Amino acid sequence: MSHQQNIYLDNNSTTRVDARVLNAMLPYFTDLYANSTSSHIAGLTVNEAVENAAWKVAALINADAEEIIFTSGATEAINLAIKGLINQDKKHIITISTEHKAVLETCRFMENNGFEVSYLPVHHDGLLDLNLLDETITDKTLVFIGMFSNNETGVIRNVSEISKILKSKNVLFMCDATQAVGKIPIDVKALGIDLLTLSAHKFYGPKGVGALYVSAKTKIKLLPQIIGGGQQRKLRSGTLNVHGIIGLGKASEIAVNELEKDSNRIHLLRNKLEYNLLQFEGSFVNGNTQKRIYNTTNICFPGVNSEQLIMALGNISVSNGSSCSAVTSEPSHVLKAMGLSDEEALSSIRFSLGRFTTDEEIDITVERVLTLAQQFVLPRRH
Repeated sequence: MSHQQNIYLDNNSTTRVDARVLNAMLPYFTDLYANSTSSHIAGLTVNEAVENAAWKVAALINADAEEIIFTSGATEAINLAIKGLINQDKKHIITISTEHKAVLETCRFMENNGFEVSYLPVHHDGLLDLNLLDETITDKTLVFIGMFSNNETGVIRNVSEISKILKSKNVLFMCDATQAVGKIPIDVKALGIDLLTLSAHKFYGPKGVGALYVSAKTKIKLLPQIIGGGQQRKLRSGTLNVHGIIGLGKASEIAVNELEKDSNRIHLLRNKLEYNLLQFEGSFVNGNTQKRIYNTTNICFPGVNSEQLIMALGNISVSNGSSCSAVTSEPSHVLKAMGLSDEEALSSIRFSLGRFTTDEEIDITVERVLTLAQQFVLPRRH
């Protein structure tokens, strides 16, 4: 396979670092290596760059720079947002059965620490029943936790409608926007989001850096999860990952400027890929095809073992679930929650395109997937 070009269609798992992001980061490994909290000139220079990066991240979601807390990624941001609420008086959390494991496992932690958690089901298309959400809220409900766009299906929640319900009942809104930030326009103020998590490596920044937006308006007093020197307004201690933060800032700046260009181009490529792959007999798209992010398609190829197909594709990188749980051969909890059988879930493949995906790569992928899928399905018909 080494002589063949690698085709990467697993951008919801991680993205390639944009060369412009890397170039922005490099000086902070060498010349500008001072600690951002040091009070000498070198430190102050770096601190200014960190503040500038915070401003760029804030601009991406229409927040203020002081509402941004840098973390090691979305998982840490989720932990800080949810566990940080442990001292609140209200002890009821509402979330959704199709959330990322980082949310679901942190909610289980909260259950073990005196909280009641309601895990709401979804419709077959992956969307939430808003009436059910409304009915589940009680006077003890502290927060609703829901992702903006699902990592496996790309389905986009009706965030503004959800927010209206929550605001009318004085419930906090925490949004895991890891798969949406940097791809689609997000305005935390217009959407009434109180806490939002994001990760640089999902939109062409480096791994190991993310952020938590904490709305200043709601005056939420989060309990810090990492304590020490009190950096970042005592919400998250530890020497800042400066080069990572600079990378996140640059990725945010590029996203603001190129959001429309990227989305238009990638949307067309995704539709072309999907249309052609659906020529496979009996195949269908998992999730709502109208309300979803433009770079993702999750397709079930009935009777095909997706794991075998993914291995056979070799130099074409795709996945059959969340990358964080890809080591297991269990059916995706997201697809199961949407009503798919184990067999259908294990016959599904997620294709997630990105900034560097080309038209030629789509053509090659279609041909390879259809040819190989046919080979894998034939023996099952006897």
